[in-house]
Amino acid sequence: MNPAYLHLILSHVPIVGIGFVILLFIISLVRKSNELINISLVFVILMALFTLIVHKTGESAEEFVKDMPGFSNQVVLTHDVAADLATIVVQLAGLLALITLAAKRFQKKHINILVILTLLALIIAGGLVIRAAYLGGKINHPEIQSDNERATGFEPATLSLGS
Repeated sequence: MNPAYLHLILSHVPIVGIGFVILLFIISLVRKSNELINISLVFVILMALFTLIVHKTGESAEEFVKDMPGFSNQVVLTHDVAADLATIVVQLAGLLALITLAAKRFQKKHINILVILTLLALIIAGGLVIRAAYLGGKINHPEIQSDNERATGFEPATLSLGS
């Protein structure tokens, strides 16, 4: 298995996992289940750790594909910047989840605020992870590139999801 393939496989876990954890989080809040909230917080931490692994495999994936025909440094750079931002926000969500779990153990004040902040951070992180994955797909998935991007190999660095 080559580094690009490994990165591609692993990168799907945070996308699906974060979506699953958001859903679990919402269900736990609606049901007011302390046990499900704790499980959700643990899964947020696991997603943060797994996202670090995915991010690390991106560097070796880039090295593997950089000599392939049609390689665009600009497309990779755009994906890399988006992935860096997504990773940072996922790590912040993981840190918030860890703080929330610790606070639940030692005090009962402000727990609801921490839980909501963790969920909001995770929702933002989920959107950023999806955007990074979309941009990563453009590295070697010409079917999602616009005609201009296929012709020039360049995508302007924008914050929009669409093309």
